[in-house]
Amino acid sequence: MDINKIYCGDCVQLMKQISDNFIDLTVTSPPYDSLRTYKGYKFDFDNVAKELYRITKLGGVLVWVVSDETIDGNESGTSFKQALFFKQCGFKLYDTMIYQKNMVPFPSSGRYYNVFEYMFVLSKGKPKTINLLKDRKNVWKSDNYKEINIRKKDGTIDTREGLYEQTEYGVRFNIWKYNVGFNFSSIDEIAKKHPAIFSEKLAEDHILSWSNERDLVLDPMVGSGTTCKMAKLNNRNFLGFDISQEYCDIANERLKKYQTIHRWL
Repeated sequence: MDINKIYCGDCVQLMKQISDNFIDLTVTSPPYDSLRTYKGYKFDFDNVAKELYRITKLGGVLVWVVSDETIDGNESGTSFKQALFFKQCGFKLYDTMIYQKNMVPFPSSGRYYNVFEYMFVLSKGKPKTINLLKDRKNVWKSDNYKEINIRKKDGTIDTREGLYEQTEYGVRFNIWKYNVGFNFSSIDEIAKKHPAIFSEKLAEDHILSWSNERDLVLDPMVGSGTTCKMAKLNNRNFLGFDISQEYCDIANERLKKYQTIHRWL
């Protein structure tokens, strides 16, 4: 199987063609229950999860962006079930992150408006690459020591000397906020032909966090090709799979625009 290419087909069958311990990073967002029809295609979650574990390198990471359908006031809980199954497969649930949106396109009545999705960061052992983004401006910045109180495990207070942050920017918190919608998720008009556009900035931030240049990034449900595009623009290799020929055509057409500004690795 050639890299830097999008393949059309069942992702489970395509992943079976990949060697064990081959993928550095997977960034993907599967269908959320039945919130979208996706041309009637379904996916076999259990076998997708098993194959993802097999092909992920030791120290590799899987970012699984997911949310739940609500029917008659009852959330499906599919996201939690999937996270737990990944653990059964052997993945570590390295971090449970939140993807916060700036808007609510279809607000619910009788409930607080839902503006977030889960981003499960799963690792095969300890992550081999951790490039934490540091773009959170520190409120306090000082070289001076100060007494701070720390609550110990037994509930008592321990007072010790500590330092304020010494850098202007600190590590980002694990709740990431993005503008969403046609005018924010992507600048590519062709991407809007897909029913659920993946945020380019979200994909890029995870690619930068959990991989290095020349690493191989996979999206087994590539949709409009966002993960592949952002891998390409950040000097990573990529593989993309989708069962829909229409979506593969959209993704391939979208990537053509960026062919000349990327050096193949």
